[in-house]
Amino acid sequence: MSPADKHADPQPQAPGPAAVGPTCQDTNTPATQQERAVPRRTVLRTLCAGLLSLGGVGGGLALAHGHEPAASGAKPTKRYALAIDLARCAHRDGCRACIEACHAAHNVPLSAQSGREVRWIWKERFEQAFPTEVHEAMSSTRRAQPVPVLCNHCANPPCVRVCPTQATFRRADGIVMMDEHRCIGCRYCVAACPYGARSFNWQDPRTQLAKVNPHYPTRAMGVVEKCTFCAKRVDKGLLPLCVEVCSSLGTGALTFGDLDAPNSPLARLLDQRTVLRRKPALSTSPGVFYLL
Repeated sequence: MSPADKHADPQPQAPGPAAVGPTCQDTNTPATQQERAVPRRTVLRTLCAGLLSLGGVGGGLALAHGHEPAASGAKPTKRYALAIDLARCAHRDGCRACIEACHAAHNVPLSAQSGREVRWIWKERFEQAFPTEVHEAMSSTRRAQPVPVLCNHCANPPCVRVCPTQATFRRADGIVMMDEHRCIGCRYCVAACPYGARSFNWQDPRTQLAKVNPHYPTRAMGVVEKCTFCAKRVDKGLLPLCVEVCSSLGTGALTFGDLDAPNSPLARLLDQRTVLRRKPALSTSPGVFYLL
């Protein structure tokens, strides 16, 4: 059975009087035993779909707005973002230091099957990353320039709005997170992301790791994963690993910081340079900026 078949929705059944669920007296009936045999993810998907059809109950209200459920009175103090200097990045031809460091630290599996790769950060040709910026006078070299791409940590993330279990959510500081333990493998977020920044584990990723980093959890088959801006490092006052590695090499192509702090190095760069963001017409407000 393929993973797609595994997660396929069951054929709809006409609801009957017993649809309200078993009472305390009938917990040992054959019907109840069959209900217990239903896969956990199928039950979760059915329940969550029902809640969403009612217009959002409880945490669904926060989900509808694309934000992490927050404590009453909590106020966001920062909005983290990343700037990528394309000229500096291109200076080191063929460099993959940020990719290799990120994937090794986060136990990202290496899949040889085309179309089913798992990736947190990778490179695409300029003409693929920014198709609306390509024109007839642009050289073939410029069109083919490798551009680092990753989750854009959008201010208005479509992935968060469609997730039925809030496995993906946006923190108050702007980082879009992924809780693999709550992921039911529906792949709605994969379909909703316009940047192709989410990967689904079609196989057990633990069998595709040359070396396991014991300081970061591995994932299981059937869940989605993506870049998290190294949230745990950021919470400790450290830079995302890709930024740290790029800086250590002297390239300095990546700048991370608080978008809402007007005097931060990030904010100054964005004010002084010509900036691109991917697919701005979609109004997702990406948190990754590209400097020309």
